[in-house]
Parts: sequence; structure tokens; C-alpha cells
Amino acid sequence: MSTTIERVGEWLPRGWGDLFRQFALYVCADLGYEFARGLAESRPSLAFANGERVIDAQQGLGLLVEPSVQSFFLAEQWVIEFANQIYLNSQFTVATAFLIWLYLFRNDAYYFVRNMLFASMGLALIGYIGFPTAPPRMFPEYGFVDTINSFSSVNHDSAVAKLFINPFAAVPSMHCAVALMIGGTGFMVTRNIFARTFWASWPLLVAWVTVVTGNHYWIDILLGWTVALAAFLIASQVIARIDPESWSLKTVLAARRNGFARTSRAGA
Repeated sequence: MSTTIERVGEWLPRGWGDLFRQFALYVCADLGYEFARGLAESRPSLAFANGERVIDAQQGLGLLVEPSVQSFFLAEQWVIEFANQIYLNSQFTVATAFLIWLYLFRNDAYYFVRNMLFASMGLALIGYIGFPTAPPRMFPEYGFVDTINSFSSVNHDSAVAKLFINPFAAVPSMHCAVALMIGGTGFMVTRNIFARTFWASWPLLVAWVTVVTGNHYWIDILLGWTVALAAFLIASQVIARIDPESWSLKTVLAARRNGFARTSRAGA
């Protein structure tokens, strides 16, 4: 057993110690998120009032388009089921799988992306605490439909679902923020044309899904992308100064070159 553990440790990019360190960092980040989520969930009346404010603002601009977008696709159940699955899996399954792959096979890029994700979480928590907002699906009187509850076996409001979903975290959309960050990274560090096409389209697909499922307003998408861009700047201009050799943007570019080189050698 000890020999197997040692061999796996040698295969890991930076050994068992670094792997456990990354796990601990994510646990700490999640604890901070859960604490902030508790603050938001303790003020449901404010969250609903803020949701009304967003709807009123969009109506005032003549841009409350989400109910129309939903109604256009609701007739095709397979489209809704597809959108539901993307929404339920994009933040956990896809993002987590991508980070694991990045850590193992494009390790140079991983640390910059990790720092960018942590920065985005910090920025998003400011919005969740300062402006808790009920999502569109909680306002059926305006024509919104909760497709997760209506067309899948998942109950948004169940005790299990609430362990993973913040019901009042509409502004900004972290689904969209994370999709842009991993989509951009995936596009940069992969070579296969299909993989690059997938990652380039991923942020737009997730943005569409968040509207079709009634989980976000269109303004949440813009704010989520803004958070992603701000996190990119923080990671590249501020956090990278702590360890420029491992945490700077150039490590992402290095991972891309190394990945291309490995692919070329494999095909030789």
C-alpha cells in the first residue's frame, strides 16, 4: 500500500502535500461562502424586495425579456431537460472536472485559475451579502417558470438541494462567472479543435441556460461576466505579485505551450 501511495505521489504534478493543500484551500473557501450564504438567507424579505427592484428596472428599460425567452423554448421539453441538466451540472460536475484535469495535466495554469476563482468568490459574496436577490423563478406572477422544479426530479427547495444552492444568490450569476473563467482557460490550454470550440461556446451556453431555467436575470449574466473580468485583473495584477513564478498569467501561456508540445510528441 505504501509503495502505491508513493508511486501516485510521484505521478502527481507536485506531490501529495500540494494536493492536500489545494483541497484545504477549497474547504476554507467553501466555509466562508457558507457563512456569507447564511447571512443572505436570513433576509428573505429583502431578497424578494431586491428581486422586485431588478424586475422593475428591466421593465423600465423595456428589457424584461426572460419570460418571452422561456416561453419560446418551453414547448420543446427536450430542450428544457437539456437546459436543466446543464444548469445542474455546470457549476459542480463540469467546473470541478475541469479543475481536476487542469491540476493534473496543465498544472502550470492551475494556480492562476485557482486564484482567479477565489477572487471571483470574494467579489460575488459582496453582492450576495449587500444585495441578496430572489431569482426570477420565484416570481411566477411575472411569467417566470421554475423549469428545474417543473420539468425534472430535482426540487430546488428541498433540504438537500439547499445544501448546494443559495436560493438568494441571483446577483451576480456565478454560473456565468465561472463558465467564462474556465471557458476562457480551456480555450487557451487545449489544442483539439473540438475542445477549443466547446470551451469557447461554454460561457454563452451557460448564459442561455440560466435564463431558460428561470434562475437568473439577464443583468445577472452581465454582472457575472464583470466579476470574472475583475477577478482576472486581481489575479494577474495583484495576487500574482506574491509568487510571480507560479501564479502569474504567463504560467497559463506556458501550460498552453507545454500542452501543445506533449500533444505533438504523442502524435509523433
